[in-house]
Amino acid sequence: MSATDILHSGRLYLPESDEILKEQMLCLEKLYDFNAIRPSEAEKRQSLLKDMFAEIGDGCYIEPPFYANWGGAHCHFGKNVYANFNLTMVDDTHIYVGDHTMIGPNVTIATAGHPILPELRKKAYQFNASVKIGKNCWLGAGVTVLPGVSIGDDTVIGAGSVVTKDIPGGVVAVGNPCRVMRKINARDREFYFKDKKIDLNAD
Repeated sequence: MSATDILHSGRLYLPESDEILKEQMLCLEKLYDFNAIRPSEAEKRQSLLKDMFAEIGDGCYIEPPFYANWGGAHCHFGKNVYANFNLTMVDDTHIYVGDHTMIGPNVTIATAGHPILPELRKKAYQFNASVKIGKNCWLGAGVTVLPGVSIGDDTVIGAGSVVTKDIPGGVVAVGNPCRVMRKINARDREFYFKDKKIDLNAD
């Protein structure tokens, strides 16, 4: 197993190998270039995203600044994903985000962890666990998603939540640790915010 293959194995490893650092540096150079692109150069920005990411669908938009351990090299985005300012992807292994998902500002999605045992942590051992976020989700501002978590389709994660365990599809979940508050229901078809009724034909 190569030094970079071990990133995706789930095993403990030391991330300071020459092979890992060399590959990571190439990715971080592209990330630097992405964050330096002027707002008027949208086509250049989109072109670079396709080079940076493992997969990225049409219509995706990431608002700089964007931060990622591997510059998005282990990130798989579907179509029409939107991410606001300061998205941080600790993408030491794979992160999957489904079509039409919206990500608020200051969100962190992390795949890397460290052992609880102090002796191992002192030596800088690390492990990685992939994250999967479904289609048409909304992660509110300041959400943190921890390693190994899956979030189902159509789910809303409330602002400031820390997602430590899997969350099913079609629910609203909030808190630290994040828990399911309720299912998305008939009232959500009538009201979009508090007592504000949905009327897409209004002037």
